[in-house]
Amino acid sequence: MSLRYAVLAALLEGEASGYELSKTFDVSLANFWPATPQQLYRELERLAHDGLVRARTVEQERRPNKRMFTLTRAGRAELSAFAAQPPKRPAALRDELLIKVQAMDGGDPEVTRALIEERMGWARGKLGRYLRVRDRLLDGRTEEEFLRTAERVGPYLTLMGGIALEEENLRWCERVLAILARRRDTAPSGAVPGPAH
Repeated sequence: MSLRYAVLAALLEGEASGYELSKTFDVSLANFWPATPQQLYRELERLAHDGLVRARTVEQERRPNKRMFTLTRAGRAELSAFAAQPPKRPAALRDELLIKVQAMDGGDPEVTRALIEERMGWARGKLGRYLRVRDRLLDGRTEEEFLRTAERVGPYLTLMGGIALEEENLRWCERVLAILARRRDTAPSGAVPGPAH
């Protein structure tokens, strides 16, 4: 999938500037489709050129003018056709940390522990952001009430996936740290658990 459809989907929320769209990506799409502001601006220009979004310039006093983007009828039709197609392939996990964990035997387990703790910090930060977004979306309603009555539930459903992913990241990190601690505690004095030679 290209960034094109993620941008079109984000514009279902309504008219937005490139800056506002980058903030939307930060809080609602980054958990499954990250993009830099530069990538977003380039994609918005392509979409405008292709007639899938409409751009208008808003003049501002004491600040640079900004361009606001909205979906066109053609953009909505293309997004609808895309949403109806099955994904080309299942998601593939590519995670450098997992390669490092795979290769840890024979190295210093404390280095691996530090990497896992760093990942836990990232996961806690992302989970905290996602939970704040969830609270803002619910706006005092229960989840069931929101899912039954909200005009749009797609952003909430993807947010649920991001929350579940980060919660699982934390569970995995905690388990890895417990295993590393147990191995350290049961290793012979002065020995570092590693491969047999």
